[in-house]
Amino acid sequence: MHLPPGLAGLPWGDLDFLGWRDPGAPDRSYLVAPRGDGLVGVTLRVPQGVRRSFTKTTVCSVCVTGHPGSGVSLLAARRAGVLGRQGNTVGTYLCADLACSLYVRGRKRSQLAGRHEETLPLEERIARTVRNLDAFLDKVLEGEGEK
Repeated sequence: MHLPPGLAGLPWGDLDFLGWRDPGAPDRSYLVAPRGDGLVGVTLRVPQGVRRSFTKTTVCSVCVTGHPGSGVSLLAARRAGVLGRQGNTVGTYLCADLACSLYVRGRKRSQLAGRHEETLPLEERIARTVRNLDAFLDKVLEGEGEK
């Protein structure tokens, strides 16, 4: 696994999770998020048969940020436990650069012209992002511990 470049200089206080694309394998990404008393790491892949330039949406399912063109990617994670060993995956649409936390906080801007401004306070947008990520991780980890 290739760690993200500039790891030490990341704005850790603004990250709800760490996500990065693998520079050595552009169809693979990684996501590490707090979960319970620890961390969970997930490998994400562009599903086979899905063209990178094609997505059905331009809005990230986690942070609800709109992106033009290929700014959103369909990414899939292998499910935990028996289901994962059987090859089952769970997919979601994510910011292609996995910088959801920075988009929500306004530290990074989508290049979408005329971006809609939300009326939700920042704390509620952050909480929504965390809830959406947790819902995705719940699906991934659903079979965890099963033999």
